[in-house]
Amino acid sequence: MKFADGPKVEVETFVDASPEHVWEFAVDLTRMGEWSSENTGGEWVDGAAPALGARFRGRNRRDDFQWETISVVSRFDPPRVFEWTVGDPDNPSATWRYELAPENGGTRLRQKARIGPGPSGLTTAIDRMPDKEERIVERRCEELHRNMTATVEGIKALAESS
Repeated sequence: MKFADGPKVEVETFVDASPEHVWEFAVDLTRMGEWSSENTGGEWVDGAAPALGARFRGRNRRDDFQWETISVVSRFDPPRVFEWTVGDPDNPSATWRYELAPENGGTRLRQKARIGPGPSGLTTAIDRMPDKEERIVERRCEELHRNMTATVEGIKALAESS
């Protein structure tokens, strides 16, 4: 897959808790670093709280490299959908989404990510090694899948134990 194809990653799990309860953890930016090896957490900026158009700062790390991003909530439908774009909302480096759906007395929790279309560290790597673009994108999608799986499983464990 090439970057221009808009690579997507999706993971899901069943949580034995109501969507309203799971929602509390899905929008808690401060807890994300408990499960992901890349995302180390986040915070709402400008006095914001979870809402459409609200902005937050995300902190990330890979190996010895650390960076921050500013994201904008692009869809907010409690307790069903929490979506945000990273960087420029008109040309995001990524779009992330949690979807929560009632299922058998619990919740089907999905996390989705779409890479691009805007520039990011991934596009920098591709620019340096264009002949390896497909492998670079594949490895990035594998990393995202691992971290997203750990995150939804972390949310599941927390929601089911509280």
